[in-house]
Amino acid sequence: MANTENELSTQDRILNASENLFAEFGFDGVSLRKITQAAGVELALANYHFGPKTNLFLAVVRRRADELNEARTRALCELDASSSIEQLIDAFTRPFTEKSMRGGPGWKSYGRLIAQIANSPRWTEVVMASQFDPVARLFIDKVKLVLPSSAERDVYWAFHFLLGAMITTFAETGRIDQLSEGRCRSSDLDVIHAKMVPFLAAGFRAICDNGPTR
Repeated sequence: MANTENELSTQDRILNASENLFAEFGFDGVSLRKITQAAGVELALANYHFGPKTNLFLAVVRRRADELNEARTRALCELDASSSIEQLIDAFTRPFTEKSMRGGPGWKSYGRLIAQIANSPRWTEVVMASQFDPVARLFIDKVKLVLPSSAERDVYWAFHFLLGAMITTFAETGRIDQLSEGRCRSSDLDVIHAKMVPFLAAGFRAICDNGPTR
């Protein structure tokens, strides 16, 4: 049992160090040697547990994606056609808000990492589609039930805009802090979420709830 615990601890140390460094410098800006130095382990252990750097990168993404997707799926499955678009958006966005606010510092790094990945075509298929498409499609299917007169492509566009708002929010870049001269803070995720849900709901209704468009 002791060996197993040590092995898991080593993997977690490597994953945590990788997450922080990938979030800060990107995939290409970090070497396996730099990761293992930060984790305090031998380089050979990273190769042993994860293999090439790409495999380690995917393991970093999957670790929290699984937890996030489970929470989102559970929340979405509690809703039906009688639910409001606000409830759907809340079910999709609140799990990330909760984890980023109260799930520990690793979720802050994860938010920045996902922002990088989502804005790079390089990772669209291998990361975003494979890890996040199933729950995204569940959300989209629920929107079609709640807003049944929507043109299908308008639902996809609305989801596209939702992702843009989420990615900017959870990256916590500090841009709004500087622009507002401190009136708004990118770290106030609870406040942001309370404003983001009705904002996005209005957008969904504006382009999805007026019948099919050309």
